[in-house]
Parts: sequence; C-alpha cells; structure tokens
Amino acid sequence: QVQLVESGGGLVQPGGSLTLSCAASGNIFSIHAMGWYRQAPGKQRELVAAITSDGITNYGDFVKGRFTISRDNAKNTAFLQMNSLKPEDTAVYYCNTQYYNRSYKFNNSWGQGTQVTVSS
Repeated sequence: QVQLVESGGGLVQPGGSLTLSCAASGNIFSIHAMGWYRQAPGKQRELVAAITSDGITNYGDFVKGRFTISRDNAKNTAFLQMNSLKPEDTAVYYCNTQYYNRSYKFNNSWGQGTQVTVSS
C-alpha cells in the first residue's frame, strides 16, 4: 500500500501562485509517473500535469505554460508550480502515482485531494 501526502492547496487571488507537493511512501519499488489531476464541482476529473521518472512531462491543454511540474525521484515527491491562477482553476487537485511495488506489481494510486480556490 502507498500513501500519498499532498500539501500546498489554499485560497489565492487571481493572478497569484501556489505550489502543490505530493510525497509518496510505502510499498514502492519504483515509480513510473506522478501527476496531478483536478475536479471542479459538476465536472469530470481532468489531467493537469504528469511527469515520468525520465522527466517526460505532459500538461492539460488549459495550462498554456502557466504550470510547471517537477519531481524529486530520490524523495518520491512531485511538485506543481502554478502561476497566473484564474478563477476557473478552482478545483480539488488530486495527486496520482503509477508505480511498481516490491512484488513488481504495477499499481495506480490517488491522494485524498487538496482544495485550490482562486478568488478575490
């Protein structure tokens, strides 16, 4: 079992910045990818950003250069730097990790989510 500890959410004004972090621990042999998804009320969960262990990144179309995902492989931690935040970025942000456990079984796990609210 893997635990994902998310932090960094909160209330920010439009145009402001936030940094989310997600630390994975537990029965992990290796992590393939870590990422962030978000879900606003009444909408489907969507990809925000993801990064592989090789540093390959993928972003949702709405990001448009405003967000940057990075990763500390040694600490099994991913970071999402969000700049130029807009009210439409308001959502619950969920950390996701795809990993192999110590039995070499591939797994996909989700964090509890952290609220990001962009409002004046």
